[in-house]
Amino acid sequence: MGPGERMIAVVNLKEKAKNGQKIAGTMCRVFRNPTAMLLAKHAGLDFLMFDCEHGAYDIETLHDMFLVGNAIGLPGFVRVPNLSKDYISRYLDAGASGIMVPMIETVEQAQTLVKYSKYTPVGDRGFVGCCGHTEYTPIAHSTLMSESNDRIMSIAQIETKTAVENIEGIAAVEGIDMLLIGPNDLSISLGIPGDLMNPIELDAIRKVGEAAKRHGKLFCVHAGPALQKHFADLMTVMMQLGDIEIITAGFKGVAEGCRKVFED
Repeated sequence: MGPGERMIAVVNLKEKAKNGQKIAGTMCRVFRNPTAMLLAKHAGLDFLMFDCEHGAYDIETLHDMFLVGNAIGLPGFVRVPNLSKDYISRYLDAGASGIMVPMIETVEQAQTLVKYSKYTPVGDRGFVGCCGHTEYTPIAHSTLMSESNDRIMSIAQIETKTAVENIEGIAAVEGIDMLLIGPNDLSISLGIPGDLMNPIELDAIRKVGEAAKRHGKLFCVHAGPALQKHFADLMTVMMQLGDIEIITAGFKGVAEGCRKVFED
């Protein structure tokens, strides 16, 4: 390894997805041991999204998750609590490969997300050269900035009626890489709480997906397969379920297996 070279080759999921490779992940709210990254990798997932909007993660925990994940080729993304430079820059410096901001509704908000998550000339992210995002390897400024802008995913979560109404402008923002649907909050905003298969909801989601396609952005719906199948033609990235559901299903399987043995 020469001076200034990365210790590891960090996976560029953005490049893979734009080249047509299907990318799959899930949302985490309770996994705290970096072993989760190994288990997810062995299971065939491409990324884990850590929920700091509704979850209880601290940055030290995620720093360790990212270091392990990047070392084995399983990038970690973060849903930050809100559109804040403090959250976005710190998680990226800790090693996150993507940042998702909830409730993006306007062009100005999308532009602010890019400003905080991309280096110049695309954005205005603050620079630190030797931290979790470089595996603590010093890297030349220009190299790190270019590599990060090419790799880091800036994700606008679309989950309100206002966002759908403004979607053409949001999708056109340079530096936004993905539009990701939050179907539950979207249904609430549309006045049909929880009715995810309602034609109103389906039409709104398709409008977002088609805008993403027109502007060369990735598109994702975080939902189960029943809803996702309506948009399979538009999605390259998918998220299903979350660690709570995964753990619960596993425990339930053990409980049912034990009962079956007792009953037999």
